[in-house]
Amino acid sequence: MIQRFEEPTGQSVEKIVGQDRFAFAHSDTSDFYDLIEWAEDGGYRGSTLQFFDFMTGRVYRPFPKKRNVLYSDPVYAAGFYYFLQGDYDAKKITLYRCFPETVLEKVTELSCEEINLYNLRIIGDPIHIISQGDTFACYYPETLSFPIDGREVVLLIQDGKVYSESWVEEGWDEEKDRATDAYRYYDKVIVRDLRGTVLSEEVGSLYQAADGAWWIV
Repeated sequence: MIQRFEEPTGQSVEKIVGQDRFAFAHSDTSDFYDLIEWAEDGGYRGSTLQFFDFMTGRVYRPFPKKRNVLYSDPVYAAGFYYFLQGDYDAKKITLYRCFPETVLEKVTELSCEEINLYNLRIIGDPIHIISQGDTFACYYPETLSFPIDGREVVLLIQDGKVYSESWVEEGWDEEKDRATDAYRYYDKVIVRDLRGTVLSEEVGSLYQAADGAWWIV
């Protein structure tokens, strides 16, 4: 039997890893860097974050749509759903935790002038607010930064270690612009301390299972 949410939206929903009750969707972009570009063109129309409850069929929006405000993807940790709210008018990024329809709490607030909005997001359990480009930066709950390779993506900070994934390409003929017989493309996992010193590297990729556990595969 096909079931129906109380408010079908026609949007693509995504599962939140680590639990089975809620999925989510954005009404528009979730890239905080877009706020800067929209501001230069008269402002951003705003978006909403929606939680879809597979237990009740209800759709929950923590906040109504507001001009120049958008939201990150949510992350599930320790029984709560965490997300970022970016308000360009107030020049603030706010971390909230919620349990749809019962709990909505502000965890911390950051000034847009003190952080990099490029690739700004939340990761992991425990929750961290990070951004990354040629430099990786963490803003909460601790402050740290160090340079990373442009092919690298930080996915987890846990037990005083920073875990990232980097892609590697071998056997590409630059002159002919094509793969050779020795071509190989794969990922490697890089582990650093909080100062950015590399502790280990190994072939593999990081995968978070449905129960929230992390695996190197």
